[in-house]
Amino acid sequence: MATVFSKIIAGQIPCYKIEENHEFLAFLDVSPLAQGHTLVVPKVEIDYIFDIDDAMLGRMMIFAKNVACKIKQAIDCKKIGVAVIGLEVPHAHIHLVPIHTVGDINFGKPKLQLSAEELQNTANKINQ
Repeated sequence: MATVFSKIIAGQIPCYKIEENHEFLAFLDVSPLAQGHTLVVPKVEIDYIFDIDDAMLGRMMIFAKNVACKIKQAIDCKKIGVAVIGLEVPHAHIHLVPIHTVGDINFGKPKLQLSAEELQNTANKINQ
């Protein structure tokens, strides 16, 4: 069965796209820890990030780095935190989270409840 991320990649579920190429897609997390929280996923459905072959994983990190630079320019933060949890969706993904302190990337804290308009505005801001 296709994961929710595969459905997003296929266009079956809409997303707030930040960046895309032939191998990867970056889009806003709709239950973010912070404004600008973005997910980077490979277009091929692979559950565990360390099952991705080395060359592709390297390209994924370079793609994520470019996305993080865009987020950092658009969102007020000290740094872009990076996390790979791998339990939420069985499709490898990297979380890019704007942070000011280490506590800002605590996945146990309540998520933000942002409207579709707020998410679209954030995506537009990052993509300018």
